[in-house]
Amino acid sequence: MADTKITRRAFVGGSLAAGSLAFLAACGQKGAPAGGGSAAGGAAAGGTLNYYISNPVCIDPYNVQETQGTQVCLQLFDALTTYDAEKEELKGLAAESWEANDDATEFTFHLVKGAKFHNGDPVDAESFKRAWTRVVNPKSAVATAYAPSEVSYHLSVIEGYDALSKGDTDEFTGVTAKDDTTLVVKLSAPYADFAFIASHPALSPVPEAAESDAKAYYLAPIGNGPFKMDGSWEDGQQINLVRNEDYYGEKAKLDGIHFAIFKDVETAYKEFQAGNLDVTDVPVAQIDAAKSERGESKDGYTMAEGQHMLLGGEPSTYYLTLNNAAEPFNNPDLRKGVSYAINRAAICETLFKGTRTPADGIIPPGIEGYTEGAWEFAAYDVDKANEYLDKVAPMKDGSRGISLTLSYNQDGGHKEIMESIIGDLAKVGVDVSSDTPEWGALLDQYADGNYEFGRLGWVADYPIMDNFLYPLFHTDSIGGDNKSQYSNPEVDQLITEARSTVDAQERVKKMKEADAKIAADCPIIPIMFYTHVIAGSDRVKHLYIDPQQHAWLGTAELSA
Repeated sequence: MADTKITRRAFVGGSLAAGSLAFLAACGQKGAPAGGGSAAGGAAAGGTLNYYISNPVCIDPYNVQETQGTQVCLQLFDALTTYDAEKEELKGLAAESWEANDDATEFTFHLVKGAKFHNGDPVDAESFKRAWTRVVNPKSAVATAYAPSEVSYHLSVIEGYDALSKGDTDEFTGVTAKDDTTLVVKLSAPYADFAFIASHPALSPVPEAAESDAKAYYLAPIGNGPFKMDGSWEDGQQINLVRNEDYYGEKAKLDGIHFAIFKDVETAYKEFQAGNLDVTDVPVAQIDAAKSERGESKDGYTMAEGQHMLLGGEPSTYYLTLNNAAEPFNNPDLRKGVSYAINRAAICETLFKGTRTPADGIIPPGIEGYTEGAWEFAAYDVDKANEYLDKVAPMKDGSRGISLTLSYNQDGGHKEIMESIIGDLAKVGVDVSSDTPEWGALLDQYADGNYEFGRLGWVADYPIMDNFLYPLFHTDSIGGDNKSQYSNPEVDQLITEARSTVDAQERVKKMKEADAKIAADCPIIPIMFYTHVIAGSDRVKHLYIDPQQHAWLGTAELSA
Protein backbone atom coordinates (compact mmCIF):
# COMPACT_ATOMS: atom_id res chain seq x y z
CA MET A 1 0.00 0.00 0.00
CA ALA A 2 1.25 3.49 -0.75
CA ASP A 3 1.85 5.72 2.22
CA THR A 4 -1.08 8.04 1.58
CA LYS A 5 -3.17 8.58 4.70
CA ILE A 6 -6.66 9.98 4.40
CA THR A 7 -7.63 11.94 7.49
CA ARG A 8 -9.97 14.75 8.46
CA ARG A 9 -7.33 17.00 10.02
CA ALA A 10 -8.19 20.08 7.98
CA PHE A 11 -11.88 19.30 8.16
CA VAL A 12 -11.93 19.98 11.88
CA GLY A 13 -8.42 21.03 12.84
CA GLY A 14 -8.51 24.35 14.63
CA SER A 15 -12.13 24.92 13.68
CA LEU A 16 -13.99 23.72 16.76
CA ALA A 17 -13.59 26.91 18.74
CA ALA A 18 -16.13 27.55 21.51
CA GLY A 19 -17.97 24.35 20.71
CA SER A 20 -19.16 25.47 17.27
CA LEU A 21 -18.35 24.15 13.83
CA ALA A 22 -16.63 26.41 11.35
CA PHE A 23 -16.00 24.36 8.27
CA LEU A 24 -13.97 26.82 6.23
CA ALA A 25 -12.87 25.48 2.88
CA ALA A 26 -9.61 26.27 1.19
CA CYS A 27 -10.00 28.99 -1.42
CA GLY A 28 -7.13 28.17 -3.75
CA GLN A 29 -7.12 26.58 -7.18
CA LYS A 30 -10.44 24.92 -7.93
CA GLY A 31 -10.39 21.21 -8.64
CA ALA A 32 -6.69 20.57 -8.15
CA PRO A 33 -5.01 18.50 -5.46
CA ALA A 34 -1.80 19.56 -3.79
CA GLY A 35 1.07 19.21 -6.21
CA GLY A 36 -1.39 18.77 -9.04
CA GLY A 37 -0.45 21.97 -10.80
CA SER A 38 2.20 22.46 -13.41
CA ALA A 39 5.19 24.72 -13.88
CA ALA A 40 3.48 25.90 -17.04
CA GLY A 41 1.74 28.60 -15.04
CA GLY A 42 -1.74 27.45 -15.99
CA ALA A 43 -1.33 27.84 -19.74
CA ALA A 44 -3.23 25.27 -21.75
CA ALA A 45 -0.71 22.88 -23.30
CA GLY A 46 -3.14 21.00 -25.53
CA GLY A 47 -3.62 17.51 -26.83
CA THR A 48 -6.34 14.93 -26.34
CA LEU A 49 -5.95 12.23 -23.68
CA ASN A 50 -7.25 8.77 -24.63
CA TYR A 51 -8.70 7.17 -21.50
CA TYR A 52 -10.19 3.66 -21.17
CA ILE A 53 -13.49 3.09 -19.40
CA SER A 54 -16.11 0.36 -19.60
CA ASN A 55 -19.63 1.42 -20.53
CA PRO A 56 -21.00 3.61 -17.72
CA VAL A 57 -24.32 3.15 -15.99
CA CYS A 58 -24.90 6.91 -16.15
CA ILE A 59 -22.92 10.15 -16.66
CA ASP A 60 -25.72 12.47 -15.48
CA PRO A 61 -25.26 13.30 -11.76
CA TYR A 62 -28.84 12.10 -11.32
CA ASN A 63 -27.74 8.45 -11.22
CA VAL A 64 -23.93 8.47 -11.29
CA GLN A 65 -22.77 5.59 -9.11
CA GLU A 66 -19.88 3.47 -10.38
CA THR A 67 -16.27 4.25 -11.27
CA GLN A 68 -16.80 4.63 -15.02
CA GLY A 69 -19.67 7.11 -14.93
CA THR A 70 -18.12 8.92 -11.97
CA GLN A 71 -14.89 9.43 -13.93
CA VAL A 72 -16.76 11.24 -16.70
CA CYS A 73 -19.04 13.16 -14.35
CA LEU A 74 -16.11 14.52 -12.34
CA GLN A 75 -14.72 16.21 -15.43
CA LEU A 76 -18.07 17.75 -16.38
CA PHE A 77 -19.22 18.87 -12.94
CA ASP A 78 -18.00 20.52 -9.75
CA ALA A 79 -19.88 19.62 -6.58
CA LEU A 80 -19.82 21.91 -3.55
CA THR A 81 -16.70 20.34 -2.01
CA THR A 82 -13.90 17.97 -2.93
CA TYR A 83 -11.51 15.82 -0.93
CA ASP A 84 -7.83 16.47 -1.54
CA ALA A 85 -6.08 13.26 -0.51
CA GLU A 86 -2.60 14.74 -0.91
CA LYS A 87 -3.27 17.67 1.44
CA GLU A 88 -5.59 15.50 3.56
CA GLU A 89 -8.38 18.03 3.64
CA LEU A 90 -11.86 18.74 2.42
CA LYS A 91 -11.80 21.80 0.16
CA GLY A 92 -14.27 24.07 -1.50
CA LEU A 93 -15.06 23.53 -5.18
CA ALA A 94 -18.31 25.18 -6.27
CA ALA A 95 -18.52 26.48 -2.70
CA GLU A 96 -15.93 28.99 -1.51
CA SER A 97 -16.66 28.22 2.13
CA TRP A 98 -19.24 26.70 4.43
CA GLU A 99 -20.20 26.55 8.07
CA ALA A 100 -22.53 24.54 10.28
CA ASN A 101 -24.55 25.43 13.34
CA ASP A 102 -23.54 24.24 16.80
CA ASP A 103 -25.26 20.84 16.64
CA ALA A 104 -24.52 20.12 12.96
CA THR A 105 -28.17 20.13 11.89
CA GLU A 106 -27.83 23.02 9.44
CA PHE A 107 -25.10 23.71 6.89
CA THR A 108 -24.69 26.92 4.93
CA PHE A 109 -22.63 26.86 1.71
CA HIS A 110 -21.35 30.07 0.10
CA LEU A 111 -20.94 29.60 -3.64
CA VAL A 112 -18.20 30.96 -5.89
CA LYS A 113 -19.50 34.14 -7.52
CA GLY A 114 -19.73 34.34 -11.29
CA ALA A 115 -19.49 30.62 -12.05
CA LYS A 116 -21.43 29.48 -15.12
CA PHE A 117 -22.66 26.27 -16.67
CA HIS A 118 -21.33 25.23 -20.07
CA ASN A 119 -24.39 26.84 -21.72
CA GLY A 120 -23.83 30.17 -19.97
CA ASP A 121 -26.50 29.79 -17.28
CA PRO A 122 -25.40 30.95 -13.81
CA VAL A 123 -24.38 28.36 -11.21
CA ASP A 124 -26.52 29.60 -8.34
CA ALA A 125 -28.02 28.15 -5.18
CA GLU A 126 -31.23 27.35 -7.04
CA SER A 127 -29.28 25.10 -9.44
CA PHE A 128 -28.19 22.96 -6.49
CA LYS A 129 -31.71 22.77 -5.10
CA ARG A 130 -32.97 21.82 -8.58
CA ALA A 131 -30.32 19.11 -8.88
CA TRP A 132 -30.91 17.54 -5.48
CA THR A 133 -34.68 17.64 -5.93
CA ARG A 134 -34.56 15.79 -9.28
CA VAL A 135 -32.35 13.10 -7.73
CA VAL A 136 -34.91 12.38 -5.01
CA ASN A 137 -38.25 13.16 -6.66
CA PRO A 138 -39.70 10.03 -8.38
CA LYS A 139 -41.85 12.35 -10.53
CA SER A 140 -38.99 14.45 -11.90
CA ALA A 141 -38.61 14.60 -15.67
CA VAL A 142 -35.57 12.34 -15.71
CA ALA A 143 -37.15 9.79 -13.34
CA THR A 144 -40.23 9.69 -15.55
CA ALA A 145 -38.13 9.26 -18.70
CA TYR A 146 -35.87 6.57 -17.25
CA ALA A 147 -36.24 5.26 -13.69
CA PRO A 148 -35.92 6.55 -10.11
CA SER A 149 -32.37 7.37 -9.07
CA GLU A 150 -30.43 4.63 -7.28
CA VAL A 151 -28.20 7.11 -5.47
CA SER A 152 -30.77 9.37 -3.80
CA TYR A 153 -29.80 7.87 -0.42
CA HIS A 154 -26.86 10.29 -0.31
CA LEU A 155 -29.46 12.97 0.44
CA SER A 156 -31.51 10.95 2.91
CA VAL A 157 -30.15 12.89 5.91
CA ILE A 158 -31.82 16.09 4.70
CA GLU A 159 -35.14 17.28 6.12
CA GLY A 160 -38.02 16.54 3.75
CA TYR A 161 -36.31 13.62 2.00
CA ASP A 162 -38.94 11.04 2.96
CA ALA A 163 -41.92 13.04 1.70
CA LEU A 164 -40.16 13.95 -1.55
CA SER A 165 -38.87 10.41 -2.23
CA LYS A 166 -42.38 8.99 -1.71
CA GLY A 167 -43.83 11.43 -4.21
CA ASP A 168 -45.99 13.15 -1.57
CA THR A 169 -44.56 16.55 -2.53
CA ASP A 170 -42.42 18.20 -5.20
CA GLU A 171 -40.67 20.41 -2.66
CA PHE A 172 -37.38 19.53 -0.93
CA THR A 173 -38.12 21.39 2.28
CA GLY A 174 -34.66 21.01 3.80
CA VAL A 175 -32.88 22.75 0.91
CA THR A 176 -33.18 26.53 0.59
CA ALA A 177 -31.67 28.93 -1.94
CA LYS A 178 -31.36 31.87 0.46
CA ASP A 179 -29.96 34.02 -2.33
CA ASP A 180 -27.99 33.41 -5.52
CA THR A 181 -24.80 32.39 -3.73
CA THR A 182 -26.10 30.98 -0.43
CA LEU A 183 -27.40 27.43 -0.09
CA VAL A 184 -28.84 26.41 3.28
CA VAL A 185 -29.30 22.71 4.08
CA LYS A 186 -31.31 21.56 7.10
CA LEU A 187 -30.79 17.98 8.23
CA SER A 188 -33.36 15.71 9.82
CA ALA A 189 -30.81 14.74 12.49
CA PRO A 190 -27.32 15.95 13.44
CA TYR A 191 -24.68 14.75 11.00
CA ALA A 192 -21.31 16.42 11.35
CA ASP A 193 -19.83 14.79 8.25
CA PHE A 194 -22.39 16.22 5.80
CA ALA A 195 -19.80 18.41 4.07
CA PHE A 196 -18.13 15.17 2.93
CA ILE A 197 -21.38 13.97 1.36
CA ALA A 198 -21.55 17.28 -0.49
CA SER A 199 -18.42 16.24 -2.41
CA HIS A 200 -20.19 13.37 -4.20
CA PRO A 201 -20.68 14.05 -7.93
CA ALA A 202 -24.35 13.02 -7.65
CA LEU A 203 -24.85 16.25 -5.68
CA SER A 204 -23.54 18.48 -8.48
CA PRO A 205 -25.68 21.40 -9.72
CA VAL A 206 -27.70 21.28 -12.94
CA PRO A 207 -29.16 24.01 -15.19
CA GLU A 208 -32.81 24.32 -16.18
CA ALA A 209 -32.11 22.23 -19.31
CA ALA A 210 -31.81 19.13 -17.12
CA GLU A 211 -35.56 19.31 -16.52
CA SER A 212 -36.80 20.89 -19.74
CA ASP A 213 -35.04 18.36 -22.02
CA ALA A 214 -34.26 15.43 -19.73
CA LYS A 215 -33.53 12.83 -22.42
CA ALA A 216 -31.04 14.97 -24.32
CA TYR A 217 -29.43 16.05 -21.05
CA TYR A 218 -29.04 12.45 -19.89
CA LEU A 219 -26.74 11.67 -22.84
CA ALA A 220 -25.01 15.06 -23.04
CA PRO A 221 -25.03 16.67 -19.57
CA ILE A 222 -24.37 20.40 -19.27
CA GLY A 223 -22.12 20.91 -16.28
CA ASN A 224 -19.99 23.50 -14.52
CA GLY A 225 -16.66 21.66 -14.56
CA PRO A 226 -13.34 22.07 -16.40
CA PHE A 227 -14.52 20.05 -19.44
CA LYS A 228 -17.75 19.98 -21.44
CA MET A 229 -19.39 17.45 -23.73
CA ASP A 230 -18.37 17.29 -27.38
CA GLY A 231 -21.41 15.57 -28.83
CA SER A 232 -23.43 12.93 -26.99
CA TRP A 233 -22.46 9.73 -25.21
CA GLU A 234 -22.27 6.98 -27.85
CA ASP A 235 -23.42 3.97 -25.88
CA GLY A 236 -20.75 1.27 -25.79
CA GLN A 237 -18.46 3.31 -28.03
CA GLN A 238 -17.11 6.62 -26.76
CA ILE A 239 -17.60 9.85 -24.82
CA ASN A 240 -15.73 12.94 -25.95
CA LEU A 241 -15.05 16.06 -23.89
CA VAL A 242 -13.38 19.38 -24.72
CA ARG A 243 -11.87 22.04 -22.48
CA ASN A 244 -14.31 24.54 -20.95
CA GLU A 245 -12.76 27.87 -21.89
CA ASP A 246 -15.13 29.74 -19.55
CA TYR A 247 -14.30 27.67 -16.47
CA TYR A 248 -14.27 29.76 -13.28
CA GLY A 249 -11.18 27.97 -11.93
CA GLU A 250 -7.82 27.31 -13.53
CA LYS A 251 -8.43 26.11 -17.08
CA ALA A 252 -7.49 22.58 -18.09
CA LYS A 253 -4.24 22.10 -19.98
CA LEU A 254 -5.63 19.36 -22.20
CA ASP A 255 -7.63 20.26 -25.30
CA GLY A 256 -9.90 17.33 -24.66
CA ILE A 257 -10.52 13.81 -23.38
CA HIS A 258 -11.53 10.82 -25.44
CA PHE A 259 -13.12 8.21 -23.19
CA ALA A 260 -12.80 5.02 -25.23
CA ILE A 261 -15.31 2.39 -24.15
CA PHE A 262 -14.33 -1.30 -24.26
CA LYS A 263 -16.22 -4.28 -22.85
CA ASP A 264 -13.28 -5.67 -20.87
CA VAL A 265 -9.85 -4.72 -19.62
CA GLU A 266 -8.06 -7.34 -21.74
CA THR A 267 -9.32 -5.72 -24.96
CA ALA A 268 -8.46 -2.27 -23.68
CA TYR A 269 -4.94 -3.32 -22.75
CA LYS A 270 -4.31 -4.62 -26.26
CA GLU A 271 -5.36 -1.21 -27.58
CA PHE A 272 -3.01 0.40 -25.06
CA GLN A 273 -0.12 -1.78 -26.23
CA ALA A 274 -0.95 -0.81 -29.82
CA GLY A 275 -0.57 2.86 -28.89
CA ASN A 276 -4.26 3.76 -29.10
CA LEU A 277 -4.81 4.53 -25.41
CA ASP A 278 -2.98 6.72 -22.90
CA VAL A 279 -4.53 5.40 -19.67
CA THR A 280 -5.88 1.93 -18.93
CA ASP A 281 -6.41 -0.64 -16.22
CA VAL A 282 -4.00 -3.56 -16.38
CA PRO A 283 -5.12 -7.21 -16.52
CA VAL A 284 -3.77 -9.33 -13.66
CA ALA A 285 -1.72 -11.47 -16.05
CA GLN A 286 0.08 -8.36 -17.33
CA ILE A 287 0.87 -6.69 -14.00
CA ASP A 288 4.48 -7.84 -13.63
CA ALA A 289 5.34 -6.92 -17.21
CA ALA A 290 3.60 -3.56 -16.94
CA LYS A 291 5.47 -2.70 -13.73
CA SER A 292 8.74 -3.36 -15.50
CA GLU A 293 7.86 -1.67 -18.79
CA ARG A 294 5.99 1.35 -17.44
CA GLY A 295 7.97 2.11 -14.28
CA GLU A 296 6.27 2.38 -10.89
CA SER A 297 4.97 5.70 -9.61
CA LYS A 298 6.81 6.84 -6.47
CA ASP A 299 3.66 7.78 -4.58
CA GLY A 300 1.36 5.24 -6.25
CA TYR A 301 -0.98 7.93 -7.61
CA THR A 302 0.99 10.31 -9.84
CA MET A 303 2.17 9.56 -13.37
CA ALA A 304 5.32 11.31 -14.54
CA GLU A 305 8.22 10.57 -16.87
CA GLY A 306 9.41 7.00 -16.26
CA GLN A 307 6.66 6.49 -13.64
CA HIS A 308 3.58 5.37 -15.52
CA MET A 309 2.36 2.45 -13.38
CA LEU A 310 0.05 3.34 -10.46
CA LEU A 311 -0.21 0.88 -7.56
CA GLY A 312 -1.47 3.13 -4.75
CA GLY A 313 -3.92 1.85 -2.15
CA GLU A 314 -7.65 2.52 -2.42
CA PRO A 315 -10.30 2.97 0.29
CA SER A 316 -12.01 -0.18 -0.93
CA THR A 317 -12.64 -3.64 0.53
CA TYR A 318 -13.41 -6.95 -1.16
CA TYR A 319 -15.46 -9.17 1.14
CA LEU A 320 -17.82 -12.12 1.48
CA THR A 321 -21.34 -11.24 2.50
CA LEU A 322 -22.98 -13.83 4.79
CA ASN A 323 -26.74 -14.17 5.19
CA ASN A 324 -27.01 -13.63 8.94
CA ALA A 325 -30.80 -13.93 8.88
CA ALA A 326 -30.96 -17.56 7.74
CA GLU A 327 -29.28 -20.90 8.28
CA PRO A 328 -26.48 -21.80 8.25
CA PHE A 329 -24.80 -18.37 8.68
CA ASN A 330 -27.09 -17.29 11.49
CA ASN A 331 -24.59 -19.29 13.58
CA PRO A 332 -21.67 -17.01 14.56
CA ASP A 333 -19.35 -19.97 15.18
CA LEU A 334 -19.74 -21.01 11.53
CA ARG A 335 -19.06 -17.47 10.37
CA LYS A 336 -15.90 -17.24 12.46
CA GLY A 337 -14.65 -20.69 11.49
CA VAL A 338 -15.10 -20.00 7.79
CA SER A 339 -13.31 -16.65 8.12
CA TYR A 340 -10.31 -18.20 9.90
CA ALA A 341 -10.03 -20.86 7.17
CA ILE A 342 -9.41 -18.41 4.30
CA ASN A 343 -5.80 -17.74 3.28
CA ARG A 344 -6.06 -14.11 2.22
CA ALA A 345 -2.31 -13.67 1.75
CA ALA A 346 -2.21 -16.49 -0.79
CA ILE A 347 -4.99 -14.86 -2.81
CA CYS A 348 -3.19 -11.51 -2.82
CA GLU A 349 0.23 -12.90 -3.63
CA THR A 350 -0.69 -15.65 -6.07
CA LEU A 351 -3.64 -14.22 -7.95
CA PHE A 352 -2.83 -10.51 -7.73
CA LYS A 353 0.96 -10.57 -7.81
CA GLY A 354 1.16 -8.80 -4.45
CA THR A 355 -0.73 -5.73 -5.67
CA ARG A 356 -3.54 -6.24 -3.16
CA THR A 357 -3.35 -6.44 0.64
CA PRO A 358 -5.05 -9.01 2.92
CA ALA A 359 -7.95 -7.33 4.71
CA ASP A 360 -7.81 -7.26 8.51
CA GLY A 361 -11.22 -5.57 8.83
CA ILE A 362 -13.83 -3.76 6.79
CA ILE A 363 -12.16 -0.34 7.23
CA PRO A 364 -9.18 -0.03 4.85
CA PRO A 365 -5.90 1.77 5.57
CA GLY A 366 -6.15 5.44 4.64
CA ILE A 367 -9.48 5.97 6.38
CA GLU A 368 -9.17 7.76 9.72
CA GLY A 369 -10.07 5.19 12.36
CA TYR A 370 -8.37 2.28 10.60
CA THR A 371 -6.70 0.01 13.15
CA GLU A 372 -4.32 -2.74 12.13
CA GLY A 373 -5.76 -6.14 13.01
CA ALA A 374 -9.09 -4.61 14.06
CA TRP A 375 -11.11 -7.74 13.23
CA GLU A 376 -9.88 -10.74 15.21
CA PHE A 377 -11.50 -13.25 12.88
CA ALA A 378 -10.17 -11.66 9.67
CA ALA A 379 -7.01 -13.74 9.84
CA TYR A 380 -5.74 -17.08 8.55
CA ASP A 381 -5.52 -19.67 11.31
CA VAL A 382 -6.44 -23.26 10.46
CA ASP A 383 -6.30 -24.41 14.09
CA LYS A 384 -8.78 -21.75 15.17
CA ALA A 385 -10.92 -22.46 12.12
CA ASN A 386 -11.19 -26.08 13.20
CA GLU A 387 -11.87 -25.02 16.79
CA TYR A 388 -14.91 -22.96 15.82
CA LEU A 389 -16.14 -25.39 13.19
CA ASP A 390 -15.94 -28.23 15.72
CA LYS A 391 -18.60 -26.36 17.69
CA VAL A 392 -20.86 -26.53 14.65
CA ALA A 393 -20.11 -30.04 13.36
CA PRO A 394 -17.13 -32.18 14.48
CA MET A 395 -14.89 -33.60 11.76
CA LYS A 396 -15.53 -37.20 10.77
CA ASP A 397 -13.64 -39.01 8.01
CA GLY A 398 -12.37 -35.73 6.54
CA SER A 399 -15.76 -34.06 6.43
CA ARG A 400 -18.05 -32.22 8.78
CA GLY A 401 -21.20 -32.78 6.79
CA ILE A 402 -21.41 -29.03 6.20
CA SER A 403 -22.43 -28.15 2.66
CA LEU A 404 -22.49 -24.49 1.68
CA THR A 405 -23.42 -22.63 -1.51
CA LEU A 406 -21.16 -19.76 -2.57
CA SER A 407 -22.74 -17.25 -4.98
CA TYR A 408 -20.63 -15.08 -7.28
CA ASN A 409 -20.35 -13.72 -10.81
CA GLN A 410 -17.55 -15.34 -12.78
CA ASP A 411 -16.38 -12.32 -14.77
CA GLY A 412 -13.73 -9.90 -13.58
CA GLY A 413 -11.45 -12.60 -12.16
CA HIS A 414 -13.84 -13.52 -9.33
CA LYS A 415 -13.96 -17.17 -10.34
CA GLU A 416 -10.28 -17.70 -9.45
CA ILE A 417 -10.69 -15.97 -6.08
CA MET A 418 -13.74 -18.04 -5.19
CA GLU A 419 -12.03 -21.27 -6.24
CA SER A 420 -9.17 -20.45 -3.88
CA ILE A 421 -11.65 -19.90 -1.04
CA ILE A 422 -13.49 -23.12 -1.86
CA GLY A 423 -10.17 -24.97 -1.70
CA ASP A 424 -9.34 -23.45 1.69
CA LEU A 425 -12.70 -24.52 3.13
CA ALA A 426 -12.30 -28.06 1.79
CA LYS A 427 -9.13 -28.34 3.88
CA VAL A 428 -11.15 -27.84 7.06
CA GLY A 429 -13.88 -30.26 6.06
CA VAL A 430 -16.43 -27.83 4.61
CA ASP A 431 -17.92 -28.68 1.21
CA VAL A 432 -18.80 -25.71 -0.99
CA SER A 433 -20.68 -25.67 -4.29
CA SER A 434 -20.80 -22.70 -6.66
CA ASP A 435 -23.80 -20.65 -7.70
CA THR A 436 -22.77 -18.39 -10.60
CA PRO A 437 -25.56 -16.14 -11.89
CA GLU A 438 -24.99 -13.00 -13.94
CA TRP A 439 -24.17 -9.90 -11.89
CA GLY A 440 -27.63 -8.37 -12.09
CA ALA A 441 -29.32 -11.61 -11.05
CA LEU A 442 -26.83 -12.02 -8.21
CA LEU A 443 -27.70 -8.59 -6.84
CA ASP A 444 -31.37 -9.56 -6.94
CA GLN A 445 -30.56 -12.68 -4.91
CA TYR A 446 -28.72 -10.61 -2.32
CA ALA A 447 -31.60 -8.13 -2.12
CA ASP A 448 -34.12 -10.95 -1.67
CA GLY A 449 -31.99 -12.74 0.94
CA ASN A 450 -31.99 -15.76 -1.37
CA TYR A 451 -28.39 -16.84 -0.79
CA GLU A 452 -26.05 -18.33 1.82
CA PHE A 453 -22.84 -16.43 1.16
CA GLY A 454 -21.31 -14.59 -1.76
CA ARG A 455 -18.83 -11.97 -2.85
CA LEU A 456 -19.12 -8.19 -2.84
CA GLY A 457 -16.90 -5.13 -2.81
CA TRP A 458 -17.30 -1.71 -1.21
CA VAL A 459 -15.63 1.47 -2.46
CA ALA A 460 -15.83 4.56 -0.26
CA ASP A 461 -18.03 7.33 -1.65
CA TYR A 462 -16.29 9.66 0.80
CA PRO A 463 -13.29 8.78 3.00
CA ILE A 464 -14.91 8.39 6.43
CA MET A 465 -15.70 5.36 8.62
CA ASP A 466 -19.40 6.16 8.51
CA ASN A 467 -19.47 5.42 4.79
CA PHE A 468 -18.57 1.80 5.58
CA LEU A 469 -20.35 1.15 8.87
CA TYR A 470 -23.74 2.79 8.33
CA PRO A 471 -24.61 1.36 4.89
CA LEU A 472 -23.16 -2.11 5.50
CA PHE A 473 -24.14 -2.81 9.13
CA HIS A 474 -26.85 -0.47 10.43
CA THR A 475 -30.30 -2.03 10.75
CA ASP A 476 -31.80 0.86 8.77
CA SER A 477 -29.68 -0.24 5.79
CA ILE A 478 -31.27 -3.71 5.58
CA GLY A 479 -32.99 -3.80 2.22
CA GLY A 480 -30.26 -1.52 0.90
CA ASP A 481 -26.50 -2.12 1.07
CA ASN A 482 -26.70 -4.22 4.24
CA LYS A 483 -26.94 -7.44 2.23
CA SER A 484 -25.90 -9.57 5.22
CA GLN A 485 -29.09 -8.45 7.03
CA TYR A 486 -26.95 -7.95 10.12
CA SER A 487 -28.67 -6.21 13.01
CA ASN A 488 -27.28 -5.32 16.42
CA PRO A 489 -29.05 -2.62 18.50
CA GLU A 490 -25.81 -1.69 20.30
CA VAL A 491 -24.07 -1.15 16.96
CA ASP A 492 -27.00 0.91 15.69
CA GLN A 493 -26.86 3.14 18.75
CA LEU A 494 -23.11 3.72 18.52
CA ILE A 495 -23.27 4.58 14.80
CA THR A 496 -26.21 6.91 15.34
CA GLU A 497 -24.43 8.63 18.25
CA ALA A 498 -21.25 8.98 16.21
CA ARG A 499 -23.09 10.60 13.30
CA SER A 500 -24.45 13.28 15.60
CA THR A 501 -21.18 13.91 17.45
CA VAL A 502 -19.69 17.27 16.54
CA ASP A 503 -16.21 16.67 17.97
CA ALA A 504 -14.22 14.80 15.31
CA GLN A 505 -12.08 12.74 17.68
CA GLU A 506 -15.10 11.64 19.68
CA ARG A 507 -16.94 10.82 16.45
CA VAL A 508 -14.15 8.53 15.27
CA LYS A 509 -13.89 6.98 18.75
CA LYS A 510 -17.56 6.00 18.70
CA MET A 511 -17.24 4.63 15.18
CA LYS A 512 -14.29 2.51 16.32
CA GLU A 513 -16.40 1.18 19.21
CA ALA A 514 -19.11 0.23 16.73
CA ASP A 515 -16.54 -1.39 14.45
CA ALA A 516 -15.21 -3.47 17.38
CA LYS A 517 -18.68 -4.80 18.15
CA ILE A 518 -19.25 -5.62 14.49
CA ALA A 519 -15.90 -7.40 14.38
CA ALA A 520 -16.85 -9.55 17.37
CA ASP A 521 -20.01 -10.68 15.56
CA CYS A 522 -18.17 -11.37 12.26
CA PRO A 523 -21.25 -10.73 10.09
CA ILE A 524 -19.21 -10.57 6.88
CA ILE A 525 -15.72 -11.81 5.93
CA PRO A 526 -13.19 -9.20 4.72
CA ILE A 527 -10.85 -10.67 2.10
CA MET A 528 -8.58 -7.94 0.69
CA PHE A 529 -8.06 -4.24 0.15
CA TYR A 530 -7.94 -2.92 -3.40
CA THR A 531 -5.12 -0.99 -5.05
CA HIS A 532 -4.76 0.92 -8.29
CA VAL A 533 -3.51 -1.18 -11.19
CA ILE A 534 -3.42 1.55 -13.81
CA ALA A 535 -0.87 2.18 -16.56
CA GLY A 536 -0.14 5.27 -18.64
CA SER A 537 1.60 5.80 -21.95
CA ASP A 538 4.79 7.77 -22.50
CA ARG A 539 2.60 10.64 -23.77
CA VAL A 540 1.42 11.31 -20.22
CA LYS A 541 3.61 14.02 -18.69
CA HIS A 542 1.52 14.43 -15.54
CA LEU A 543 -1.62 12.73 -14.25
CA TYR A 544 -2.88 12.32 -10.69
CA ILE A 545 -5.46 9.61 -9.90
CA ASP A 546 -6.43 9.82 -6.24
CA PRO A 547 -7.10 6.86 -3.90
CA GLN A 548 -10.81 6.88 -4.86
CA GLN A 549 -9.81 6.42 -8.53
CA HIS A 550 -10.82 9.99 -9.34
CA ALA A 551 -8.65 11.18 -12.22
CA TRP A 552 -7.81 14.89 -11.88
CA LEU A 553 -7.82 15.51 -15.62
CA GLY A 554 -8.13 19.25 -15.20
CA THR A 555 -4.45 19.31 -14.21
CA ALA A 556 -3.26 16.49 -16.51
CA GLU A 557 -0.60 17.20 -19.14
CA LEU A 558 0.63 15.44 -22.25
CA SER A 559 4.16 15.62 -23.59
CA ALA A 560 4.64 17.77 -26.64
